[in-house]
Amino acid sequence: MPYRAAKISFDGSHYIATPKENFPQGHKRRRAVIPPTPKEVEQKERFEAAYKESQKLPRKERKAYMRKAMEETIPDKEQRKEYVERNNERKTTNKIRRKVRLARKAYLQEWSFFCTFTYSDKLHTEESFRKSLRNTFKHLVARKGWKHIGVWERGGETGRLHFHGIFYIPPGGMVGELTETRDYSTKDHRMQTAHQNTYFLERYGRNDFQALGSPMEVQHSLSYLMKYIEKSGERLIYGGNLPSYFVSDVVDEDVICPYGIDDRKAILADNFTCISDGEVMGTVSKKVIEKMPKAN
Repeated sequence: MPYRAAKISFDGSHYIATPKENFPQGHKRRRAVIPPTPKEVEQKERFEAAYKESQKLPRKERKAYMRKAMEETIPDKEQRKEYVERNNERKTTNKIRRKVRLARKAYLQEWSFFCTFTYSDKLHTEESFRKSLRNTFKHLVARKGWKHIGVWERGGETGRLHFHGIFYIPPGGMVGELTETRDYSTKDHRMQTAHQNTYFLERYGRNDFQALGSPMEVQHSLSYLMKYIEKSGERLIYGGNLPSYFVSDVVDEDVICPYGIDDRKAILADNFTCISDGEVMGTVSKKVIEKMPKAN
């Protein structure tokens, strides 16, 4: 048996094994945290603002815009260029990590709905909407077993805050009732059908629960969230038990080929056998994965 207790993830196409012996954790020595100087704080704040502003520009113009915006905080041209390059690379790396984390968590779950929530001015301010909706999600996770991955977003024309996300709502876990409504979309210039939840309608305002009935619909929803990460660099909001991996022993015949940097990971057969503590749990499937130990 090549691997024992390997972490298994799914990338949407293949199962990938991460052997623990190839990634020893050990006890890492913690580096001393040196607080930033006032000058460093000012530089970072200006860079973050310039980076956000630059995302509205064509990609080839963004670095020049950031360098121009940093002239007062970093007068030296070469130092300014190096600072922008280094921090822009940091931003890109963080985006990639968020996308990988999203994929690992999302592909191991079942999803029921793609939901959109906005608010009525009669019920909330933007600040109270953000705080109250997050609190409601926390209660539904704890009491009803909901899971979600979502993001705050502003409307392109109005700048109005709303929340998009994919949700798993277990049988018997729905609150309120779903009612079908039809109205005119000023954005798409056509009539549209929405399924509004009465619980959220009464407490917040307009919402839409789109049922996810096929893997393709789930993929489209995840693509939307990934596109938003790429566009804005915003952090996603997670709720519920969403592990990134399940843990399984892996036998020789189930390893298709090495994978990753230095071939330290492995791509597995689509029908590989899941084994936990020496017990064969069955061929990989949603039901079998539910029985396997999980890890992050």
